[in-house]
Amino acid sequence: MTTTAEPEATTADPVLGRPFAALTGLVAVAAAIGAGQLVAGLLSPASGPFIAVGDAAVRVSPQWLVEFAKGAFGTADKPVLLVGMGVVIAALAAAGGIAARRTPGPGLVVVAGMGVLAAAAVLSSPTFAPLDLAAPGASLVVGITAFRRLHALRQQVEQAPTEGAGVSRRRVLVGSTAALGVGAVAATGIGAWVGRDVAGSRDEVTAALARAGYERAPAVPAAAEAGVPGATPFLTSNADFYRIDAALRVPQLTASDWSLRIHGMVDRELTLSFADLLARPLVERTITLLCVSNPVGGPYVSTTNFIGVDLREVLLEAGVSPDADQVLSTSSDGWTAGTPTGVLLEPDRGALLAIGMNGEALPPEHGFPVRMVVPGLYGYVSATKWVTDLEVTTFAQRQAYWLQRGWSEKGPIKTQSRIDVPRSSVVAGRVTVAGTAWSQPIGISAVEVRLDRGPWQPATLATEVGGDTWRMWRAEVDVPTGQHTLQVRAFDANGVPQTPDVRDVVPDGATGYHTVDITAA
Repeated sequence: MTTTAEPEATTADPVLGRPFAALTGLVAVAAAIGAGQLVAGLLSPASGPFIAVGDAAVRVSPQWLVEFAKGAFGTADKPVLLVGMGVVIAALAAAGGIAARRTPGPGLVVVAGMGVLAAAAVLSSPTFAPLDLAAPGASLVVGITAFRRLHALRQQVEQAPTEGAGVSRRRVLVGSTAALGVGAVAATGIGAWVGRDVAGSRDEVTAALARAGYERAPAVPAAAEAGVPGATPFLTSNADFYRIDAALRVPQLTASDWSLRIHGMVDRELTLSFADLLARPLVERTITLLCVSNPVGGPYVSTTNFIGVDLREVLLEAGVSPDADQVLSTSSDGWTAGTPTGVLLEPDRGALLAIGMNGEALPPEHGFPVRMVVPGLYGYVSATKWVTDLEVTTFAQRQAYWLQRGWSEKGPIKTQSRIDVPRSSVVAGRVTVAGTAWSQPIGISAVEVRLDRGPWQPATLATEVGGDTWRMWRAEVDVPTGQHTLQVRAFDANGVPQTPDVRDVVPDGATGYHTVDITAA
């Protein structure tokens, strides 16, 4: 009778426990991200591997997915993307660690793959410079080194007895893992903080604006408000101003580092510093900005007092070729918008290189130190934040960011109206309905409301501030008990009504009547 002996366990390649193995992957990847962020903060903030991958994901996302994210998450779409990325990265890191329970090879492949992906994302950036590869390179080296060291240390612990030296090694292991994890978090934070003197730069610009003798916008009269509790205020605070852009990381530019190049089909190329802008005549204008992704009745519209330099004067100084029909503006992070040259050169259009909002410097998320503002056009073709380059060209030669993704070449703002109150339940009887309407750049002449698709009745308009801003309105409607719908429509300054046709935001803005369902009791 023969027996088959069980193979003896060897200590050459002990199998790590799943929790320790998963932790190895997590800590190594965290260290890699932290190292990359630290190097990016020192050399090139936009090259941080985590944000670079997120930016690349935004660039390659199909348009339907972008619009879905905006509709589902609103202005929280960027945090949702970043959190989702974090979850996926953590899962891959843990899986890589578990796959490497016996040998480090599988885990090293996962860590290296993440590093290569980060490098590819940086390479694909429209603002890529060779120095940008330093951050993903640091991530790759630190990630691989950390994984190998932790894996080897854990194998030593598995081989060691449970007493004496084994206890000491376990303490070293726990301490090393904790130290590496804390170091990764610290490096990420330091990398994000290094070089961030934007707050100080903003304070200096705000102080400069306070000293400047710029042309003030006429004060908004009290009669411009709807005068109804819960209605939208005429002027939007900086904190409440809507934000829609493609930037996962807000560019951290200071005024002293900023410059603007005007080139292309011009008589003379210009390069302006921020000091050059401050030396020019400054003007304050009350303007309503709108996003083309705003659904009917949506929130992506705001009004503020912008302070800046007349863009038309800058373009005239450069000398625009009569053959040019587009000014392609580029932000510091590579985003582009194409604005019709004819619109920018209109004497009364009032386009700005804006440096301030509501008496202070632009907030970073709204374009500090300089952005474009063009009344009458949706932001996707006009409102470039962190603008650093203006190329005078043609639509045939250059396509901007959203044109490449199926949006319309030109984006004039459409006449629209919105019900702000009520939005749900009311007390049956005489109900006050109030809201906003806009038709840039000519303004609103009338607004009408109706109940349950019955006859239209006129609303009372608030005092008009100008054609470049929205106009508030209110109406009194008799609402019986039960379920009802309210609708609103507006007429532009020429008496042309907004269209009832329902259209999606793509390719040049949504249309249709804003409809609100209410319950009267």
